[in-house]
Amino acid sequence: MRLWGSTMKKITETKEKNAKFATGEHKKIAVTGGIGSGKSAVCEILRDMGYPVFSCDEIYKTMQTDPRYLAALEAAFPGVVKGDVLDKKFLSARVFSDPAALKRLNGLAHPEIMRRLYAETEKYPLSFAEVPLLFESGREKDFDAVIVVYRPENERVAAVCRRDGFTPEQVLERIKNQVDYEKIRKEGHTVIYNDGDYVSLREKVALAVEKILN
Repeated sequence: MRLWGSTMKKITETKEKNAKFATGEHKKIAVTGGIGSGKSAVCEILRDMGYPVFSCDEIYKTMQTDPRYLAALEAAFPGVVKGDVLDKKFLSARVFSDPAALKRLNGLAHPEIMRRLYAETEKYPLSFAEVPLLFESGREKDFDAVIVVYRPENERVAAVCRRDGFTPEQVLERIKNQVDYEKIRKEGHTVIYNDGDYVSLREKVALAVEKILN
């Protein structure tokens, strides 16, 4: 815990320094990684550190009750909206085994998700955003820095099976539709290796933030 206390002191000093941005200046940092990598855990730690953190998944949840978005989905994928409610399982079954359908869905969802996300980050001089498909959507250059959460594939598969009740085959199908994070982690972004316990992850998050902000 001594290391965590020392790191948090440095982070507090860094936050105070970076809070003094010029008027109108905004710095936004993306947190990304493959399914089951631990992005949400990293973002939870960032919130505990006092930073504003936004989630594309949470934004998408609000969109799933937006009549305009539901109408667009129904037009693109007839039968996915039943009684003004999105049938998520039906939609997932339609797109995750069909690359063309998945691309069509992403084309509908991603621009609106990012529009809403940027509207929120603009309210703060410094903020973090959990962006699951950052590289797939080509949005990495929209951010001042990128944190990539990396975890071995076998651990990712096991984590998602526990969390969502999927079979390993279903998880691997989703991984196949994502970018190769073995390559991404070598491209100069800040990488957090989620290969230990929560205490270890917390230390790594604090050190990653210090590196980015200094």
